[in-house]
Amino acid sequence: MKPPLMPTFELLKSPTLLIKILAFSLVSISFFFLGHRFSSLPPLLSLPFSFSSSSPQSQSPQHVAISPNSINPPLIPQTVADAILTPPPPEPVVERMGVLDEKGAMADDFEVGEVREGVVEVQEKGGGEERVEGEERVRVRVRVERYEGCDDGKREWIPCLDNEEALKGLKRVDRGERFERHCPGEGKGLDCLVPVPKGYRKPIPWPQSRDEIWFSNVPHTRLAEDKGGQNWISIKGDKFVFPGGGTQFIHGANKYLDQISQMVPDIKFGHHIRVALDIGCGVASFGAFLMQRNVTTLSIAPKDVHENQIQFALERGVPAMISVFATRRLLYPSQAFDLIHCSRCRINWTRDDGILLLEVNRLLRAGGYFVWAAQPVYKHEENLQEQWKEMENLTSRICLELVKKEGYIAIWQKPLNNSCYLSRGADVQPPLCDHSDDPDSVWYVELKACITKLPENGLGADVSEWPQRLHDPPDRLQSIEMDAYISRKEIFRAESKYWKEIIQSYVNAYHWKELNLRNVMDMRAGFGGFAAALHDLEVDCWVMNVVPVSGFNTLPVIYDRGLIGVLHDWCESLDTYPRTYDLLHASGLFSIERKRCNVSTIMLEMDRILRPDGRVYIRDSVSVMDELEEVATAMRWVCARHDTGEGPHASWKVLRCDKRRL
Repeated sequence: MKPPLMPTFELLKSPTLLIKILAFSLVSISFFFLGHRFSSLPPLLSLPFSFSSSSPQSQSPQHVAISPNSINPPLIPQTVADAILTPPPPEPVVERMGVLDEKGAMADDFEVGEVREGVVEVQEKGGGEERVEGEERVRVRVRVERYEGCDDGKREWIPCLDNEEALKGLKRVDRGERFERHCPGEGKGLDCLVPVPKGYRKPIPWPQSRDEIWFSNVPHTRLAEDKGGQNWISIKGDKFVFPGGGTQFIHGANKYLDQISQMVPDIKFGHHIRVALDIGCGVASFGAFLMQRNVTTLSIAPKDVHENQIQFALERGVPAMISVFATRRLLYPSQAFDLIHCSRCRINWTRDDGILLLEVNRLLRAGGYFVWAAQPVYKHEENLQEQWKEMENLTSRICLELVKKEGYIAIWQKPLNNSCYLSRGADVQPPLCDHSDDPDSVWYVELKACITKLPENGLGADVSEWPQRLHDPPDRLQSIEMDAYISRKEIFRAESKYWKEIIQSYVNAYHWKELNLRNVMDMRAGFGGFAAALHDLEVDCWVMNVVPVSGFNTLPVIYDRGLIGVLHDWCESLDTYPRTYDLLHASGLFSIERKRCNVSTIMLEMDRILRPDGRVYIRDSVSVMDELEEVATAMRWVCARHDTGEGPHASWKVLRCDKRRL
């Protein structure tokens, strides 16, 4: 028989039981408060109670999926301090750009993404001058109601080449230093609108402009006076006339080009030879007549005693740029040109251990040709023959093979691989460049008296013939230092498709084929998809593809496609004359560059190089559009803002502007 249960009040009299109840209550209350406290902390401090294998400290930096028109994806690190101060935001959803479908195959109806708002942008207020407030770095927009015209002395001003203060301070000038870039210091750059010459007229359209231009647009007579007898240029009424001759081809460029083709039949203009460089170009008749043979020639010359050579070339509608062989590398990549031409270009190729010819060698594509037309080739005076012997000796030592010498022309060919370089004797000069040297690094890089080796895998030598090479992803695509979530070849194709669709809409909506566009610039060129689209859609123009130094150097790919371009920093002025481009195109440029310099600095430079009645198309983030419109209005441009194809709520807009004559 069970004992009777003890009454409740008897149990409460037991001291042991009371102590147990009180202890249990205290433990319960303690756990309740501890649980509430730790549940309110960020995940970083909750890790001792979590079985998760990841933490903010161990996570690698997150990369944002890039878009083909944004070749500069940001890198966003997540710091421990952020995790402690605030709860972490939800993981960003990486949008599928549609280049590949779910099965990994190329899709036809893909959407090319754009720069994410809040990822590329830094904390700032406007895009003007920068100042520090406490520990926060902000930008303060400087508003200008109206930019005034510069004085008439700046009618032909090129800020980085006409910096008299810097030129006076040069310690040496014997190697051509005075013709190189010397940009003004902060606050001394362009702050006004460059005026037009008196009587300026709308340029004569291409192809008529190849043969004649208005005198009033480039009112300089020195070239006509000095070179008129050599069939370069003459004055006829209110026009300059270009008969098509040159110092070494006074009977015309066409006969000269025929002679080169006959000397070396493998030089197939427009097929194997697509991109050429003409050094010391005069008025660029060599390049002008190569255009009808499907060769794009970049004509270069310094701003020297014949200082308007490049201005005449650009007014004619021929690709040209001010550039000089002096002490720095030219702003083009290695293996850029299929053929390099020098006709009486007044350059001593053998000086300083052949450092200038070694720069030609760097620029020349493997298997490419160097054409030299000069007096030492054919004249028998003792001093000229000595120069020829020095040239023969130097070209032999750097493995340029003399394939033909006829009349006043000598033609050398660059080897296809490194076998000749490696078979030279140990004491043969010049040496091979160090392995650490990047032959595509050119921005303010000094010339080097060494031979640039060719890539062991043959990159650069294996491009297709024109026009196939325009759309074949080149192998050098793999050598570009860039981040990507997907195949680079897919990005290349995506960019081409993206721009072809956009340019097709511009051609249809804005009647680009009726605008007589000739000189066009893409200010942030990527892989050159914009220029390729203009070619495919038969807009009769050429494009200078500018690759900003702030992004990935894609210039080797641009040249492998058979296009031309240049590396440049848009916080400085470009090496070209005022009023030389019909259309400027900028996609995603300002949302990146405004972190480095004022928006107004870039736009004033655009106004300088843009022809009166020229056009500007800016495709960029909505966050910069108000400021762009303010500056454009102050420069007296007439602008209109348009939606992109993604609709009115897209993060990017298009700003279309016309530069009106003042």
